[in-house]
Amino acid sequence: MLPLTRREFLSSAFLAPTLARLQPLAGGRLVGTVPFGDAELPQTPLNRLLGAGLDARLFSDLTALAPDRLVTPSEHFFVRTATPPTLPDAGSWRIDVAGLVETAPPLSLESLTGLGHASGRYLIECAGNADPNNYGLISVADWEGVPVAAVLDRLRPTTPKHRILVVGFDIENTPQQTSRTSLPGASWIFTRDDLRQALLATRMNGTPLPREHGAPVRLVIPGWYGCACIKWVTRIELVGDEAAPTTQMWEFANRTHQPSDPDDRTAPPRLARDYIPAVIDTAAMPVRIERWEVGGKTVYRVIGVIWGGNAPTNALAIRFKPGQPWQPVDDCPMPKTTLTWSLWTHQWRPTDPGNYDIVLRVTDPTVRTRRLDLFYYVRKVTIASV
Repeated sequence: MLPLTRREFLSSAFLAPTLARLQPLAGGRLVGTVPFGDAELPQTPLNRLLGAGLDARLFSDLTALAPDRLVTPSEHFFVRTATPPTLPDAGSWRIDVAGLVETAPPLSLESLTGLGHASGRYLIECAGNADPNNYGLISVADWEGVPVAAVLDRLRPTTPKHRILVVGFDIENTPQQTSRTSLPGASWIFTRDDLRQALLATRMNGTPLPREHGAPVRLVIPGWYGCACIKWVTRIELVGDEAAPTTQMWEFANRTHQPSDPDDRTAPPRLARDYIPAVIDTAAMPVRIERWEVGGKTVYRVIGVIWGGNAPTNALAIRFKPGQPWQPVDDCPMPKTTLTWSLWTHQWRPTDPGNYDIVLRVTDPTVRTRRLDLFYYVRKVTIASV
């Protein structure tokens, strides 16, 4: 058994209040935590806004998640695109209503909030959540706002066959913005059914919505990727069934699991109606590894999250090296909902020091897990003491 290092002592002291909210290992003493990733590569700063515009990112630190710390503080909630510099103030904000609809006045914030109330604790994940050292473009918040259905109910479509285009500020006002990573444009085309649980959020974690997260109003669609949860909503438009996809839909299709144009297998679908909804499949990953001493031996506890999908499951298995057998996760309570994340834990006694790749899978064949099937959330870790 190796002695306690200064780093392990500090990590143990820092995390002790959080870890106390999980049941300690029987007869064990917490030594510290083990970082994920390659220690020789630069680590992305967490909980801090980096860059600007379409290239801005804030990666959330997931390591402190605990049973009573499942909501991400607003200041640490991930950011994928920063506030446009020319964003108007909330006092002059309005949402225009346009398209295949009888004349309807714009919605002010005051008139919007008079249409009803909706709230919920929902996870949002960026479809480009791909940094293997943190996978930090994912967060959970308590959202409050107005049901989108209440807004749509007041409209009088001029045709029964239509779709709903939701547009954000940056597509209309910064089309000249260039980016190394993204196309400009914040808009998405939905069916009415896609938006049945959606809300136009005006509050986040009990306070007014911050500007970086879409203030004064953003679209939140429980269970969908963040690319469809349009920030800074400025227009709701009814469009025809033959509408072409938006640039944001096109970009999402090129990064994920969309079928291609039947006449060009390298291109995404040509019509918005042919796009698969941007729903999040069931997924899971570790967020923290604790090192414990139990009976004079080293034991590691892996803490992780499971989220997404259209039905809860706890049929979760874990593997630590390619070729090794899958093991059922020790403690994975059945989630109460798929619209936020739930914690699971697993005790691990590696036989040898060295490098490991921690992978999760769902053993229920009826559950769709496209990203897990591609080993998307692999976490690398180096174990020094066994």
